[in-house]
Amino acid sequence: MQTLAGKKILLGISGGIAAYKCADLTRRLMERGAKVQVVMTEAAKEFITPLTMQAVSGRPVSDSLLDPAAEASMGHIELAKWADLVLLAPATADLIARIAAGMGNDLLTTLVLATDSPIALSPAMNQQMYKNIATQENVDTLARRGMLIWGPASGEQACGDIGPGRMLEPMQLVEQCEAYFQPKPLSGKSVLITAGPTREAIDPVRYISNHSSGKMGFALAEAAAQLGASVTLISGPVNLQSPHSVQRVEVSSAQEMHTQVMNVADKHDVFIGCAAVADYRPVSIAENKIKKTDDNDDISIAMTKNPDIIASVAALTANRPFTVGFAAETQDVAKYAKNKLAKKNLDMICANDVSIEGQGFNSNDNAITLYWKNGEKCLPLSSKKVLAHSIMLNVHERLSVSNS
Repeated sequence: MQTLAGKKILLGISGGIAAYKCADLTRRLMERGAKVQVVMTEAAKEFITPLTMQAVSGRPVSDSLLDPAAEASMGHIELAKWADLVLLAPATADLIARIAAGMGNDLLTTLVLATDSPIALSPAMNQQMYKNIATQENVDTLARRGMLIWGPASGEQACGDIGPGRMLEPMQLVEQCEAYFQPKPLSGKSVLITAGPTREAIDPVRYISNHSSGKMGFALAEAAAQLGASVTLISGPVNLQSPHSVQRVEVSSAQEMHTQVMNVADKHDVFIGCAAVADYRPVSIAENKIKKTDDNDDISIAMTKNPDIIASVAALTANRPFTVGFAAETQDVAKYAKNKLAKKNLDMICANDVSIEGQGFNSNDNAITLYWKNGEKCLPLSSKKVLAHSIMLNVHERLSVSNS
């Protein structure tokens, strides 16, 4: 099926072992009608030859910014104007860093600076390199600038490590390209998302909270925006940059989050309660710091229940949005998720087992099972960015069914 008929894709290959997959990626793109122009860095040619990429693409490979024959006609500018999409795969830590810094010290980085076409990058590197704070900040910087981040996947790596950093497989990248060029499925829809933890004050310096990093909720907001939705993100205290084109509202406590959500929930088509909201809060907050005393080894704090945000939204009778909840469990995940789905009158729930090391809270990866009335779907372990895209596509599908 010619799902990419006539689309011009500039494939930028940098020097990672995943470069060997680019021959298959090129072939798969061309099978769907795309025209593929390959640009390679010097390091990429150590992993796969220009001759191979020329053979599969049917076009001469560009690899030099200082090629007199090409630059006589300003070849790098022509290439930058030619593309409907620039796909950087694999995007190594080095390439990501150079692009984030605005460098143009080879043909590929110069093209990135010179193009006004959309740019997608598929990170590929050792899991520890991917987790490094410098790489994470560089990826976040590029995402804020509007670049599409496709991946990485998680699993066994060429070095023997296991974790996030694998380039998406060729067919996954093809599917991302197809989804990008298709009409935005959430265009015209408004999505409200909560993310992160809440903090319940005990005294002026202490509070009760949890381990939520907010990464899943922020990834959902980014994915919804990329799929065309107008997105409002109500977030508890987190150390994350706002996704591109997303309106962010910052709160601290569960009551503050409840108030902000209920003020605008009926103005949205979809509500996703991804925040890890504290179930209880202290009955009263001490005016001054509670002091430790020598004659009292114990302390008791009276607690009262917080408002149930997602149940409040699901109970709306006028302009009720399609309501999606999360269930972070440590045991009997399916049982508790299905009970929560029914008890709170949700349209869908995303359940995950946070007792499994390497997924859920404070992780870049997660695995989710979606449940809805008379249906379920497993989304396997992957980066939260990849997972968020899949969740939003499934939300769109169920929303369409409920509106039909």
